[in-house]
Amino acid sequence: MTTPSSAALREAIQAGYPDHADAVRLYGPEIYADPAGLYEEIRRKHGPIAPVLLDDDIPAWFVVGYRELHHVTSQTQLFGRDSRRWNMKDFVRPDWPLLPYVGWQPTVLFTEGAERQRRTGALNDALDALDRTELTAVCEQVADLLIDDFCGDGEADLIRQYAYPLPAHVMVRLFGLPEADLPDVVRDVTLSADMTEESGPAYARLRERVSRLVTEKQARPGDDLPSRLLAHSARLTDEEAVLDIQVLVAGAHGPTANWIGNTLRLMLMDDDFSITLQGGRSSVGQALNEVLWKDPPLQNAPGRWAVQDCELAGRRIRRGDMLVLGIAAANADPQVQPAAYPDSGANRAHMSFSHGEYGCPFPAPELGELIAKTAVEVLLDRLPDVDLGVAPEEVRWRQSLWMRSLEALPVRFSPTAPMGQEAVWSGPR
Repeated sequence: MTTPSSAALREAIQAGYPDHADAVRLYGPEIYADPAGLYEEIRRKHGPIAPVLLDDDIPAWFVVGYRELHHVTSQTQLFGRDSRRWNMKDFVRPDWPLLPYVGWQPTVLFTEGAERQRRTGALNDALDALDRTELTAVCEQVADLLIDDFCGDGEADLIRQYAYPLPAHVMVRLFGLPEADLPDVVRDVTLSADMTEESGPAYARLRERVSRLVTEKQARPGDDLPSRLLAHSARLTDEEAVLDIQVLVAGAHGPTANWIGNTLRLMLMDDDFSITLQGGRSSVGQALNEVLWKDPPLQNAPGRWAVQDCELAGRRIRRGDMLVLGIAAANADPQVQPAAYPDSGANRAHMSFSHGEYGCPFPAPELGELIAKTAVEVLLDRLPDVDLGVAPEEVRWRQSLWMRSLEALPVRFSPTAPMGQEAVWSGPR
């Protein structure tokens, strides 16, 4: 299929998107410097629903208001997940960077109605069957193994050496993947989450790896998450199992790794948390929650399409229009986070797991928090004097509008001896 010309695209925008004449471009290096400032400027100029242009100037609506985001994610009869209704799908090139995430695929992410209930039911039950005590023990074991690799050095990059590999190591165990696959799994999951030109090939490699895993588990079931999913009464086909396991892998790794990294950054750089860092287990939960409000692992998500013509915050939304969920922007909405009360405290009404039927499935947020909290607590136990190894201004965010993650988090600490394999597998703390 030939991609329409840029002239045809401009005509389509002028005809169907008259409000996009002054739309904000949500791509390009200039938008990465201060995303919070960008969201505030968009809110000030356009209100809670803003006209935006994605890569190649593809039009969409950016939902930056908390109330409006809650409405969009709650009203499935108005805003669906099936991207086949997208009215601009014929205007994107085959290698468009966001196509792996908005182009329709037969995964659970794009299902609706009874089909979604069947497949999410299988995922929810398979996840809920995980023993929390056992999962905590696995997380502690993985954390100790990773820390053993660098604890004698007196310095480390907590992103590359800890936050990113930790969820992947946990997945290898929960999914019954071969340990030899770990480096490739980490690489491809990370690349596929970045929404760059490398995302498509990485996504394809990951699918092939999961396909082999499903074939192996069909022949030799085990006590692991894929085997439970395949044995579920929902009777998933092999293709459905492959696709939905891949969704689980991506959803478990990137957001959890970023949640760990962003929380460690907060505890090392924020005065309110650094005071209680040493032995401050009680503040870990608060730090995790504050990160979800201020630096959520997933900043923005392209992923709702108007089921019918409607109006939203005074904007005319046409059937098939794409809506980008502005998670970080909605969390910072002055209506829910007034400047006079910046502390989120125990408030968990953030939108970082989205909301409603298409939000993060139960009990994934609980399991993700267990992994992240365990990772942070074990690090503080093992390296109680850990401190930032560079000036704060040298800690940089990765250039991504979608994921909120650090390039690196260099730290220093007093060198210690590894615990050794016997202590690593000694059970929960």
